[in-house]
Amino acid sequence: MSEHKAHLVWTRDNLDFGYKNYSRNHAWTFENGTKLEASAATQYLGDSSRVDPEQAFVASLSSCHLLTFLALASFQKLTIERYEDNAIGHLAKNDAGRMVISRVDLYPKIDFAEGINPTRDQLEELHHKAHEECFLANSVTCEIRTHIGDD
Repeated sequence: MSEHKAHLVWTRDNLDFGYKNYSRNHAWTFENGTKLEASAATQYLGDSSRVDPEQAFVASLSSCHLLTFLALASFQKLTIERYEDNAIGHLAKNDAGRMVISRVDLYPKIDFAEGINPTRDQLEELHHKAHEECFLANSVTCEIRTHIGDD
């Protein structure tokens, strides 16, 4: 097993602590020293120039799917030149009336190496297996849909 650490720091910076006044800006620092400036989503008074947790969640699921897909394709000798995704997370109320990311839609576009032409069935199977084996997809309760060939 492994551990994955992130260090988070937020400071008030002498601002009024009224709900509409305090800063939502904070920083995430990862084990390798990479620092990412974060904030709340703009609709929750965050800074639009920073990544919000919902965006990071969606990007993490997309990234995990990508990395699992690449591994599976590599094992099958299906060389990939480029993989792009325009993932969308949907924030909604669940049955208990709480706000959750209820669904994440993945829209992967994949360019295979010259002469590599998997069938739609092969692609669907690879995406299905990538979803089943993705660590993060196995860790969340929201629905994750992969749209192959959809714009």
